[in-house]
Amino acid sequence: MPSASAPAVQGAAIPSATPDPARPRGLSRRIARLATACLHRELATYPKPGLVSHVDSGSHSDMDAGRFRASADALEPFFAELAEAGAAGAEMAHLRRIGLAAEAAMRAATGGVNTHRGAIFGLGLLSAAAGASGMRPAAGSLGAHVRARHADAILDGPELLHAPGARARRRHGVGGAPAEAAAGFPSLYGTGLPALRRARALRPDAPEAARVEACLALVACLEDTNLLHRGGPEGYAFARAEAARFIAAGGIAPDDWFSRAEALHRAFVARRLSPGGAADLLAMTLFVDAWERP
Repeated sequence: MPSASAPAVQGAAIPSATPDPARPRGLSRRIARLATACLHRELATYPKPGLVSHVDSGSHSDMDAGRFRASADALEPFFAELAEAGAAGAEMAHLRRIGLAAEAAMRAATGGVNTHRGAIFGLGLLSAAAGASGMRPAAGSLGAHVRARHADAILDGPELLHAPGARARRRHGVGGAPAEAAAGFPSLYGTGLPALRRARALRPDAPEAARVEACLALVACLEDTNLLHRGGPEGYAFARAEAARFIAAGGIAPDDWFSRAEALHRAFVARRLSPGGAADLLAMTLFVDAWERP
């Protein structure tokens, strides 16, 4: 798939990579529908700082909600392929080939715009892990499967030398998305998922608010190469500090949470900052939240 050490996710059993011939073929379609729905839910989250949503295009002049919807829909059959490959115990090289085909379909759907390359990588790996793990696996199983089955191949795999994320990783010495995936998605399990569930308990009738909280919690902690590419070290530091300030001030618990989050969104747009890695991890957090047992 399109292609620093980080702490491992503890306490999860590693699913077997042995194919299960009795597993229903409908499982892959269910996984693909969920993965696609999570991309749509990420898009339908506002205010996310600097990011494209159903309300505006954030810091992007070449992207809008329509392109993101078209991209998400184009990816659904590839998530199904990845789930089937995971169920069959496929190696990373095979998953990568599916991911490259998915990227080509994404660009065809968007007129050449990169809307979801990071999501193809991360959500694709989780879809393959879900195919291998089956329905409602134990908490932490998907990340543990990716770490146990694919970590070495992720870190040793080919790199798109001129891709913005790869350039940012080399220039600034951060692990980025490959290190996050190889470690079993510790930011997802350690930050995104707890923030989502905590916020949902605070405001059970406001699922969009819970997604905003999870997104900002991820911005505050993630080595986001999109931020480094667009804003350099200063923009990266600003984004993380301001997101952390929002969470420290109570996140979505105070009644003025929306106006504070919207002001932060505008501050990111003014600086042309876009934490695309956090957006990808938000979609992945929603996927894991729905697929694994709590």
